[in-house]
Amino acid sequence: MSGAAGGRRPAFPSLPGELVLEEAAGARQRCGDGSVPGTLLCTNRRVAFLPAQAPGSRAFLHSEYDVALPCIRKLVAASSFAKPKVLTAASTLKFIPEELAVFCRDFRLLRFHFHENGLAPQAFRVANAIAQAREAAAWLGDTVEGHDGGPAEAQTEDEEEEDEEEEEEEEGSAATLLFESLRDWEKELQRLGAAGWRVSAVNERFDMAPSLPRYLWVPSGLLDHDLKRIFAHFEERRVPRLCWHHPGGGDLLRAASFHAASEPGSEDVRCLEALLLGGRGPCVLADTTELPTLADIQLAHLKLRALCLPGAAAEEKWLSALEGTRWLDHVRTCLRKAAEVASLLAGRRCSVLLQEPSDRDLNCLVASLVQLLGDPRARSLPGFQSLVQREWVAAGHPFPHRLGLLRRDSPREEAPVFLLFLDCTWQLVRQFPAAFGFTEAYLLALHDSSFAPYFSTFLFSCQRQWGRGSPPADAWPGPGAGNVFVLTKGTLSPQPFPWRSGRPPPRLSRWAPSLESLGERGGSPGSNRPPVPPPGLLLPCAAGPSVRLWRRCYLRGLPEAQRGRFAPSLAGLAEELTLLQDRLHAWQAQGPRTEATSSPLAPSR
Repeated sequence: MSGAAGGRRPAFPSLPGELVLEEAAGARQRCGDGSVPGTLLCTNRRVAFLPAQAPGSRAFLHSEYDVALPCIRKLVAASSFAKPKVLTAASTLKFIPEELAVFCRDFRLLRFHFHENGLAPQAFRVANAIAQAREAAAWLGDTVEGHDGGPAEAQTEDEEEEDEEEEEEEEGSAATLLFESLRDWEKELQRLGAAGWRVSAVNERFDMAPSLPRYLWVPSGLLDHDLKRIFAHFEERRVPRLCWHHPGGGDLLRAASFHAASEPGSEDVRCLEALLLGGRGPCVLADTTELPTLADIQLAHLKLRALCLPGAAAEEKWLSALEGTRWLDHVRTCLRKAAEVASLLAGRRCSVLLQEPSDRDLNCLVASLVQLLGDPRARSLPGFQSLVQREWVAAGHPFPHRLGLLRRDSPREEAPVFLLFLDCTWQLVRQFPAAFGFTEAYLLALHDSSFAPYFSTFLFSCQRQWGRGSPPADAWPGPGAGNVFVLTKGTLSPQPFPWRSGRPPPRLSRWAPSLESLGERGGSPGSNRPPVPPPGLLLPCAAGPSVRLWRRCYLRGLPEAQRGRFAPSLAGLAEELTLLQDRLHAWQAQGPRTEATSSPLAPSR
């Protein structure tokens, strides 16, 4: 098959419902100092490049050759006779582009060059087609997404029975739970061994809290009638509910901020105490003000993305510019906070409540990291998938808003919290590779899939839009009978009950217990070198040198930084194989680990 203009292009493996809008045969994709000839296509789903020498493939996406339309951040046309122009659906291209640069949200930079051998009309048409199709894809995404969403279509009884039959065919612990059915929630609760909790269907019709899932984990002794009294006292009616139970008896809960205008009565306070305490020991409120804000995360991500473009900074200033983005600072902060909460749950029988104003962003991140640190099941592939389904998808994280996949005139609420979580997970996989059942390649695929409109996981903001124990052995000091504390920078301080979101945190008292005094097992999660963690608990090192840049993800726009990865030829494959063999030999040369050489930061055995 010829790659020349007017020649026959390679077979294009289209997706169901995909239409080719324009194509430019004979275009060349720049790769480092050279280029690859092929055909550039624009469809209603993606921009695809088919190398002239590449055989036809049935792959879903061609990785480095394809980009989904919502993944395109900026489209720039360039010519030697005019200034580069950023193309939008409303812009008018007044020159024939000689080069088209596609800046992707996943840190890729694709450059396509059009020679002068009769490609001028094709180059003009394909550039405009990409700009129009990109805008159309954003509008399409907005029709299925919104803050509140339309009413969900109820499943028919036959569909529910079919779903249950399919679930029964799955193999118990090896199956990925989607948390769309009552059975999934009951199955996971049984696995956690949370004897004092039950599955409530109080929100089955999404009439109590539209952004919460259908089913909630609540104390067994709390009736749905009493639970309904609590919804109105929390922002977006997102009440406290269980998200993980530690085998030692600790409970991890999450909720939105206490409604500033609400005035709970005595009966409401009693129901809230039963929800947060319920005879399970003291309740600790994890202070999320230490974490970066959504604006901080977005600004850091924009700076990081700009820095990872070719020629963005001088080589001798690149590392200082990287620290200036503060992205790695945010990764460190999130890891430290998760380690604090995980250590507290492992070292003491208590309830820890994660609380943020919306309960839809940083709570998702911290709750997921805590479970990765404390639950070996969450570190397996099906367990990790189930974790994302429960703590992000079902919990109502607004993926389209945070990933910037909506049309231009939509409210700007972009902040890649989920991508920050993937980076934190990669740091854990790098520090504890033997503890995880998946690799960097899976996280990278998940990172890129978040921008592709082919997966319903990231298309909606909540499940509604989808379509549808005894007190501790030693008491904690503190005033009042509530036994409520605030966890701030590794220190516990007493907190009045009930609390109000607008009230400033109390001043730390001299006798307030610190994490160091909570027990010898948990240690001090705020320090960089904690004691040896208990079995099953990972305590990552969040010190500066230990948190590194995710090179394989962020430096994909720099070909020289990917030497030995993504091998494009047989020689490249041989180079990558040699690299992996060298790493394997170096790892084997270290020999088996012994107790004498064990480190507090080593993976738990």
